[in-house]
Amino acid sequence: MLDGVPRTRAELISLTGLARSTVGARVEALMSANLLVPSGEAASTGGRPPARLAFNPDAGVVVGVDVGATHALVALTDLRGRVVGERALAIDIASGPKAVLDDVVRAARELLRSGRRRVGDVSGVGIGLPGPVEHATGRPVLPPIMPGWDTYDVPGHLSSALRGPVLVDNDVNLMALGEHATVYPHVDQLLFVKVATGIGAGIISGGRLHRGAQGSAGDLGHVAAPHGGDARCTCGNTGCLEAVASGPAIVRRLRAQGLDIADSQGLVDASKAGDLVATEAIRDAGREIGRVLATCVSLLNPSVIVVGGVLAQTAEHLLAGVREVVYGRSLPLATGDLQIVASRTAGHAGVVGAATMVIQHVLAPGQVEDRLGSAAAV
Repeated sequence: MLDGVPRTRAELISLTGLARSTVGARVEALMSANLLVPSGEAASTGGRPPARLAFNPDAGVVVGVDVGATHALVALTDLRGRVVGERALAIDIASGPKAVLDDVVRAARELLRSGRRRVGDVSGVGIGLPGPVEHATGRPVLPPIMPGWDTYDVPGHLSSALRGPVLVDNDVNLMALGEHATVYPHVDQLLFVKVATGIGAGIISGGRLHRGAQGSAGDLGHVAAPHGGDARCTCGNTGCLEAVASGPAIVRRLRAQGLDIADSQGLVDASKAGDLVATEAIRDAGREIGRVLATCVSLLNPSVIVVGGVLAQTAEHLLAGVREVVYGRSLPLATGDLQIVASRTAGHAGVVGAATMVIQHVLAPGQVEDRLGSAAAV
């Protein structure tokens, strides 16, 4: 029923192979928990038309949060991941976890009030952070641009103010999850690449998010770039892809050449205004990213590479550099049907992915069983 197709009890019996009494008892329990609701009637085959039942996406709400270095987007979604309200925040990730997370909590409560929802309606909270996260504990681990966040108990901080489980992941993993759920639900192999203050990748493999053993899969920005040279990276190493092809890295080079560009958004604006030096610098960064992605294509064989982040606003130039190298370096079998495209979620991939992560958790069979058991015990 999570596919949105209303079904009758007879259809559920046929689909599940369970006895009529078992299906009837389960339907009643799900309706009591407000997870199933009536959804019209099916055509009659004689007698009273059978009622159709459908999943109720309004049975709860999810708080999805996408935290970046200088911004955060907090959204409220239903149980299908549809955004019903959002707040954009200006933050400084270096101000530490308490200040940032307190701002997130305030925004979430404002969204609940404006949506006429209570904290008790929150099914869970999902949050993406711009650094390495141990997904099992929800704690950041030595994040390069997040002073004061190392091993901080993010789930504990948020769960004390908002209801439900709190799940934390790397921001790019959640962007991959959100882009996949929103735009490419039928694509089994997808790579999402964020190019902004840092560079990272989220991997969808076999239709599922691949986190790796400790949750650090896709840490593309700290791969040694072929032309990285001795450029120093925030991680302490030299020659990382992030140190030569991220927004701040490009800005530093252009400022050294005398261009008056303050930050990554200024770089984007200059390119859009027709500045040829800025445009060529972005295309060169795309080529450097493409050299690393060519290896990823050979290793993972994705069907789609999606590029997001602030520099994706210059998609025609950034993607031109990426495509030039990937299509030239990878074998024809891997690139014959490969799409390399800009993100189509208009900046919402992170919050939708955060919500999707929570929804997949709270609607997993074991979690639903627990919810029905708790409802029955009341």
